[in-house]
Amino acid sequence: MGAILGCGLAVVLAITAGVSADDKPEQVDGKKLVGKWAPAELPKGATGFIEMTKDGKVISSFEFGGKAEKASGTYTLEGTKLIVTLARNGKDEKHVLTVTKLSDIELVTQDAKGMVETLKRLVDKK
Repeated sequence: MGAILGCGLAVVLAITAGVSADDKPEQVDGKKLVGKWAPAELPKGATGFIEMTKDGKVISSFEFGGKAEKASGTYTLEGTKLIVTLARNGKDEKHVLTVTKLSDIELVTQDAKGMVETLKRLVDKK
């Protein structure tokens, strides 16, 4: 289950391999991060989302194989670096991601190992 949460953040979480430096924004509009995001790809039968609030909090919730895993923490944005700290199993886990693309509907990040993750904004049904 921890792997699914990790995927959700690191997917934040190899879809857009080959992103060049010219494609990366110099600054990211932090207001666009606020909202619920879901990985563009999850294992079959898995569900989940990551929510970022305007006050710098992050909540993640994933379910796979009948097991649910939730975590909460904080995030900060420094230029294009998205720093997420989650409390899981009594320990803080820090994830440093580079935002390579952020639009109203899509968030693409890359971790230090080069893993690229695409998240899609979830829209509340009215």
